[in-house]
Amino acid sequence: MRRTRALALLLAATAALLSRPATGDDRIGLTASIIGNQTLESANGIFKLGFFSPPGGKGAYLGIWYASIQSDPTVVWVANRRDPVVNTTGAIVTLSADGRLVIVDGQQNTTVWSSAAPTRGITPGATAQLLDSGNFVVRSDGSGSPGSVAWQSFDYPTDTLLPGMKLGVDLRSGITRNITSWSSSSDPSPGRYTFALVLGGLPEFFLFDNSMTATTKVYASGPWNGQMLTGVPPPGAKSQVGVNFSTTVFSSPEETYYTYSITNRANPSFLTQFVVDGTGQLQRIWSDDGRSWSKTKKSYPADPCDSYASCGAFSYCVYGDGQSRRPCSCLPGFKSRSPQGPFQDSSKGCARTTSLTCGDGDGFWRVNGMKLPDATNATVHAGMALEQCRQECLRSCSCKAYAASNVSGGVSRGCVIWTADLLDMREYTMVVQDLYVRLAQSEIDALNAPARRRRLIKNVVIAVVTIICGILAVAGCCCFWTNKARWKRHTEMEKSSESDDTPFRVRNSTASNPAWGQWFDQNSTGAEDELDLPLFDLEMIFAATNRFAANNQIGEGGFGPVYMGRLEDGHEVAVKRLSRRSVQGVVEFKNEVKLIAKLQHRNLVRLLGCCIDEEERILIYEYMHNKSLDTFIFDEGKRKLLSWNKRFDIILGIARGLLYLHEDSRFRIIHRDLKASNVLLDRNMVPKVSDFGIARMFEGDQTTAYTKKVIGTFGYMSPEYAMDGVFSMKSDIFSFGVLVLEIVTGRRNRGFYESELNLNLLRYAWMLWKEGRSMDLLDESIGDIFDDMEVLRCIHVALLCVDVEPKNRPLMSSIVMMLSSETATLPQPNEPAVNIGKNTSDTESSYGITDNSVTTTTIEAR
Repeated sequence: MRRTRALALLLAATAALLSRPATGDDRIGLTASIIGNQTLESANGIFKLGFFSPPGGKGAYLGIWYASIQSDPTVVWVANRRDPVVNTTGAIVTLSADGRLVIVDGQQNTTVWSSAAPTRGITPGATAQLLDSGNFVVRSDGSGSPGSVAWQSFDYPTDTLLPGMKLGVDLRSGITRNITSWSSSSDPSPGRYTFALVLGGLPEFFLFDNSMTATTKVYASGPWNGQMLTGVPPPGAKSQVGVNFSTTVFSSPEETYYTYSITNRANPSFLTQFVVDGTGQLQRIWSDDGRSWSKTKKSYPADPCDSYASCGAFSYCVYGDGQSRRPCSCLPGFKSRSPQGPFQDSSKGCARTTSLTCGDGDGFWRVNGMKLPDATNATVHAGMALEQCRQECLRSCSCKAYAASNVSGGVSRGCVIWTADLLDMREYTMVVQDLYVRLAQSEIDALNAPARRRRLIKNVVIAVVTIICGILAVAGCCCFWTNKARWKRHTEMEKSSESDDTPFRVRNSTASNPAWGQWFDQNSTGAEDELDLPLFDLEMIFAATNRFAANNQIGEGGFGPVYMGRLEDGHEVAVKRLSRRSVQGVVEFKNEVKLIAKLQHRNLVRLLGCCIDEEERILIYEYMHNKSLDTFIFDEGKRKLLSWNKRFDIILGIARGLLYLHEDSRFRIIHRDLKASNVLLDRNMVPKVSDFGIARMFEGDQTTAYTKKVIGTFGYMSPEYAMDGVFSMKSDIFSFGVLVLEIVTGRRNRGFYESELNLNLLRYAWMLWKEGRSMDLLDESIGDIFDDMEVLRCIHVALLCVDVEPKNRPLMSSIVMMLSSETATLPQPNEPAVNIGKNTSDTESSYGITDNSVTTTTIEAR
């Protein structure tokens, strides 16, 4: 009877082949068949379905594999994994009239496999279609609607979990979805290892070893807490390949399952899968290009601490540097069951130091850097608040610990109570979830004693420091009253100098210096005494600059022209001359002199002196042989001279200069106009921040200021300064972030727009960051010699600096640390600020190559 039925099926399949209905390349219709080497291919060519023979194996199998990966063909699903066809030549698969997929061995005249009965009625238009997801779907009416699915391969996984597949149990349909390894590379029949859901308590997934007389647990994912599987710490915002993985565990009385998907897919060629292999590893593998698998894989168990219950009850596993000799530790309030040595037998676990009273004498100790214990035997109360959970645990003598059953969105909901021993815990450096372990109250008091001692010591130290500060305050008041007269005199002098539009009161000087020429009298009373700054004679400056000859001019900006000068002893200097038409007036001149004269740092330009003679106001700086940074990074020819190492040194030097201004100098200085043209380069390409004309000095604890007159350069100005006149250290940090991106890319923020996307440099950098393509920002003129991690760290820091919210931008001390350290942990950046003033040109410095097409921007507040 059976041979007769098989023969009839064979004849039917053969007849179907001869009169095969018109179908697409990705589907077959009723009574149509696939024979021998024929295949179906999904619409976009991602997967193929057909018969295959494993290398070294016996027989043929109907399977699904990746179409584009040729170097290492990967089968993701097998239909008849237990019952092969003798060979491919005689293999036939047909969509029968009742909606079943049937595999016939033509040479043996037998049916070797058929799919489960369809879940809905079959019409004449029914089809079996291979989708780009890798799912082989039988549709009852041939339509594309989800309601037409009568059977699908995703309900019957083999050893592979693809995106969109479910791993779990559907009690309504009676379907259990597990993945089980192949017996060997040549035999796809069910092998030794299975990854499956275990129902009960919180959802949790286990890797089982089926080779023993009793099935044993190899690895556990940790309980699902509504946000994550607590044994699988989430990766950073992006994976190694620039793709986000979104995982979900759904649980209801009818169905519980795990599934994952790929979000923010920037690379359409990216492929990924989870596989249980024959060695007992659950592996996530991926392909960036869709042609070959990456050599990098993520495997579970990932380390010895991932092995199930490796440290016994009430203990946790610690894996990392210096922990190899003692991988297991007891929970607080517990001691090792092994009396000899440091935890020699981890399987014996730990015992309580103090017995429970099973009443009011008990309490709870919170731990939160742990994988939650095995919760398959725990009790879940979905509607119970955490405090109610605590009381419920105290009422039960068998309760060992409790926690919230759902912490999604940062809110604790529901309750889970452990009455069995706490097993399979491990320590993480991150906070996972609060777990409250039950202990005797006396034990909790003993654990809290060190913290109480620390608080006592802290209070004593605060009291002593307060007394000392009080004494110093009294001494300071005495000094203040003693010097009040001088303070008053200086204040009146400042007011006087501002009222008569003269920044300093100076007298003619007869003093001279062989190195610098004649100075003004250093003993005269007035502002020069306060500044301790040499005052140069105008005639000496005329001689040094050949009376400001045009061929000596090396730059021009909002202040006025800058000339190269040579003093009598041969020293070269930069002479900055205030123009009568300058937008930077005497107040800015005075401001720059007062500020820069007090600053001394390797990465700040050094002011050598000044000259005030009737209407002439002149600043004399050290000469910078390589002019300003913008003349290199924005010049097609000269930018090639800046290697990556030199660019990184320049970035770090600028950062250290700003750190000195913000945090290390006697005064807190806000530059307000940091940009490429205001960074000068000396003979050795050491960067020096310059142009302090609009800088502001903060006093005491002042951190923020407001101005009605916004002066600066669009493209570098922070949004809160450009729009509201609010400036602070965070304003300079925004400008620094823009400058770092310009140094890395060799492109201006002002004027760079991605033609197709209409993005400025900040937005373009953010787009590439989200897509995992930040290395595309690197200036091509650098060539192939660079440290990619160093480049990515600079881009990462720059994006942190240009955050739209000032409070989210890091301080310069943190920036220098992040740039200098290869091991520093960097927070994830947010979307950068919207560019302000798209149609306004950039401004060049007063000490760089002249560019008449650019201007400094001044905004009067309304």
